Amino acid sequence: MQDFAPDQVVVNSAHFIGGVYVDGGSNLIDVLRPSDGHVYAGLPVADAALVDRAVENAWHAFKTSNWATQAPRDRARILRRWADLIEADVAVLAPMEALGSTRPIRDAAQWDVPFTAEGIRFFAEFADKHGGEVAATRSDHLGMTISEPYGVVAAIAPWNFPLVMASWKIGPALAAGNAVVLKPSEMTPYSILRVAELAIKAGIPAGIFNVIQGDGRITGDSLCRHPKVSKVTFTGSTQTGVAIMRACAESGTKPVTLELGGKSPQIVFADAPDLDKVARMVAAAISGNAGQVCVAGSRLIVQRGAAEQVVAGIIRAFDALQAGPTWRQATTLAPIISKGQADRINGIVNRTVAAGAQLLTGGALAPSTGNGSYYLPTILAGVNSSMEAVNSEIFGPVLTVQVFDDDAEALALAAHPDYGLAAGVHTSDISRALRFARSLEAGTVWINRYGRTSDFVIPTGGYKRSGMGKDLGRQAFEANRRVKSVLIDFAE
Repeated sequence: MQDFAPDQVVVNSAHFIGGVYVDGGSNLIDVLRPSDGHVYAGLPVADAALVDRAVENAWHAFKTSNWATQAPRDRARILRRWADLIEADVAVLAPMEALGSTRPIRDAAQWDVPFTAEGIRFFAEFADKHGGEVAATRSDHLGMTISEPYGVVAAIAPWNFPLVMASWKIGPALAAGNAVVLKPSEMTPYSILRVAELAIKAGIPAGIFNVIQGDGRITGDSLCRHPKVSKVTFTGSTQTGVAIMRACAESGTKPVTLELGGKSPQIVFADAPDLDKVARMVAAAISGNAGQVCVAGSRLIVQRGAAEQVVAGIIRAFDALQAGPTWRQATTLAPIISKGQADRINGIVNRTVAAGAQLLTGGALAPSTGNGSYYLPTILAGVNSSMEAVNSEIFGPVLTVQVFDDDAEALALAAHPDYGLAAGVHTSDISRALRFARSLEAGTVWINRYGRTSDFVIPTGGYKRSGMGKDLGRQAFEANRRVKSVLIDFAE
């Protein structure tokens, strides 16, 4: 896809309830383009009354449409049609996604939109692949379990991958027969509205997928606490995840799926098959989306004999990146989502350097035209586990480097007191790789690679304060169904 003119992209600043756009009133939030800081729209904030309207509408659709009760293959057919419409709409969706997010147009067109469509197809195929069981009982009894949808699932999506993260929530919930009320991030609210339009065109009943706009304090909290919301799924910060758990406990209780923060290690042994390739992989895992990725490989833990070569390769990869607005094809280093976040990143780097870390490259805002915030990919060496950049989730392109001599030291450095979202291990020793896969406290361990592909069957989720439950995979579908036990005595 080619460069596009940002001022020519039209967005609909509204809610989407019952298959139509709904005006949100005069209480508006400024929505900025991260690439240049330009305010391009005003976002309505749904108050408790509008949240109630959206949830009641979804509940009514769940009860009165045939979405949950139709043959699962029919539901799957509609979802596949929806996925086809999303994929075919890339010329509209990709610029809309890139405009207000940190996703460069090339990535949005080649990855985000197709990945969103394929994820919905994957979960569509689960619609008729899951059922109840017959239990072992006495011969004059019949014991069985019945799997049923919850009803209305509330989904709260983050800003870093707006379409993809929303699809992780929507896909399994709808395939399982639920209705969904989604709140996108107030910083990236618009592309999912186009997807909601396409849902109606595909044949999903009006009200089964509603979108409400707003912030977390008013809209998100009201959504989580609504009495007709039966489950909540969220991706975002650990701090917000705690608040969501509290709201669900106080108003239910309700099950939650939470994918939260991470501080993921990349462990590189000197026997890794190709250290230059590993260096490029490590660089991509922290500079992709400017490090604004929950599974970003932000801690390099490298064996002493390989450290110099690997770090040099990472610096070369960083030097090749080109910062620029998301509407330019040539952009390979995305903007930071906001000036406040860029200042936060810079503050952590400066404090860590002041504490004794060695700045090898980066460590400052990149030059830019306009008011966008771009941060130079940064490497901090000479760090220890007590330093802020090693402990805190930075959510920016900042890599710390720690050196080890043996397996035990590598595992000790990789351990984090709070986070356990993902980890990478690079080695040609398969026995060591399997030992580390067992020993690392992380929900996902990548061996001789780092990052996801389109293997939707592999679930993702964290240990410790990195979350609970799973997105993707069979587990995500099952988390959107509840189980009823039935025991029948035979009549004589």
